[in-house]
Amino acid sequence: MRIDLLLLDVDGVLVHYQRAQRVLHLAQALDVPTAHVHAALYDSGLEAAHDSGALDGPRYLSRLGELLGTTVTLPTWIAARQAASHPQLPVLQRLQALQVPMAVLTNNGALMTQALPMLLPQLFPALQDRVFCSADFGLRKPVPEVFLRTLAALGVAAGHTLFVDDLFANVRGARAAGLHAETVHDGRGLGKVLKRYGVR
Repeated sequence: MRIDLLLLDVDGVLVHYQRAQRVLHLAQALDVPTAHVHAALYDSGLEAAHDSGALDGPRYLSRLGELLGTTVTLPTWIAARQAASHPQLPVLQRLQALQVPMAVLTNNGALMTQALPMLLPQLFPALQDRVFCSADFGLRKPVPEVFLRTLAALGVAAGHTLFVDDLFANVRGARAAGLHAETVHDGRGLGKVLKRYGVR
């Protein structure tokens, strides 16, 4: 079996993400109550609109600022995302030793592309121009089409791609699109999957 691309999820695979920490960090940075931040991001549908591509980065930050009665800058937003995203070091160490090309497909808004160099500074050079978000396509995993459009942009065949995600629903969607796909939660699990597929 030939694997020409390792396609990676972010939250739950490359980083351990804690939403409550992100809300708390934003609240402290902006001097507003945590409940207001949570409501502005999630109850309002703002985060979902950003993730789906309905709102681009600048409009999303502007609207968030309006809802909170303040200004939210990109560095402040990224710092909050960074505070909530803890790199899974055993996973990253295994990935940095690989020769196979890598890319990312994440259910996130466009700003994630700008945050990723800060979240994963050691790994990011291997992902440069190979980061794809649900917002890019207006489609979310596990919809099979989002995998096919990602691979079309990269010029890689589904049958030569291995996708890893922490959610089995997304793995199932990738398999429906013709990719090899497995569930991974930690470095040990990733090691087993890479060995099974002969990825070096």
